[in-house]
Amino acid sequence: MDRRALLTGSVAVGASALTSGMAPGRASASTGLTALREAMAARIARGELLGIVYLVAHRGAVHVDTIGRKSLASDEPLRRGTPFRLASLTKPVIGAATMMLVEDGKLALDEPVDRLLPELADRRVLTRLDGPLDETVPATRPITVEDLLTFRMGYGLILDPFEPEDYPIIAAAKNLRLAMAEPYPPSPHEPDEWIRRFGTLPLMSQPGERWRYNAGSLVLSVLIARASGKSLPDFLKERVFRPLGMRRTGFSVSARDAARLPDLYQSNPETGQLELSSWFPPHELTQPPAFPSGASGLMSTIDDYLAFAQLLRNQGVHHGKRLLSAESVRLLRTNHLTPQQAAGGGFVLNGRGWGYCMAVSVTPDEISQPGRYGWEGGFGTVWFTDPNRDLTAIALTQSLNFLFDGGADEFQRLAARV
Repeated sequence: MDRRALLTGSVAVGASALTSGMAPGRASASTGLTALREAMAARIARGELLGIVYLVAHRGAVHVDTIGRKSLASDEPLRRGTPFRLASLTKPVIGAATMMLVEDGKLALDEPVDRLLPELADRRVLTRLDGPLDETVPATRPITVEDLLTFRMGYGLILDPFEPEDYPIIAAAKNLRLAMAEPYPPSPHEPDEWIRRFGTLPLMSQPGERWRYNAGSLVLSVLIARASGKSLPDFLKERVFRPLGMRRTGFSVSARDAARLPDLYQSNPETGQLELSSWFPPHELTQPPAFPSGASGLMSTIDDYLAFAQLLRNQGVHHGKRLLSAESVRLLRTNHLTPQQAAGGGFVLNGRGWGYCMAVSVTPDEISQPGRYGWEGGFGTVWFTDPNRDLTAIALTQSLNFLFDGGADEFQRLAARV
């Protein structure tokens, strides 16, 4: 399986650059923004990327730029309000929503999930990862809410080798149609049926032992609904999207927004040319999904996602109203992994640690000092905030190559220099 399933001729360059709040005379910021635009435009001109909407917010100044178009079959340019499939940028939103329920007293970080997810009680654990499903030992302890947030529940993607299809645990999950790794097709099961089927599988490792990607956020999709007494989409709308003014964020879109969604592209490995992907065509996204995925299911615009990012940057306060406690924000943005667990994250964590449903840098790198937090989505979406510099950068594309051909890394490096 290609790693892009995780997250996953020359093109005319669109011309609209929208800037607000930039103080006159800031030559260094202007130079940095020019370099960023030139680099992204060059990728489009080379045919590596069809289009991009990106944003850099630095000390109150917000710069938004749009380059390129939404489809190979159309000259329609991307716009500031274009909706995008967020893929794994959904995960940080789910982490924040979980902490709201902790603050409500509906959940506790150290409590076993068995109370609300009895399907996951009395877990068994494989004796070896590639072994038969009936060769197990009892779990040494229950899965906790924090295990889900830190992705240490004992189940997730196998990274090395990546999702080997000859492993019985991988084959069983596929047969159950749980959509544990591939973003498409989505699971056809309603949340209660999904968790029932998932509960028939053993864990891959003991709870709390290893970091394993993705599954924790899928299970949180069910836990949030049961703890709140509402569907996941309804809870997010009530507690996150409406208070933040995220009017165009959700698990489905209107017919009007579906028509505005960019097509999803990936490069042909033989020719290097962008080709239309069959994943999540726009017409399929106008209906609510059977399983609203907290791992990858949201769609949003760049201004909507900035509102969420700024909530965390402002210690849980939005326009003077507190939506999250400062302590919850601190926990979301703090690394909870040991060095050994972080190293087990391989190419996914790439040297970073993990907070609650998002990455946290733990060593200095070419982007920032330790403390930077954010995540990436496999459909070509990127977000990070560097609290040390009061800088937030978001890039939205619909190219599965953006994370793996250096585009996302280049964007983050150049955005950090603004």
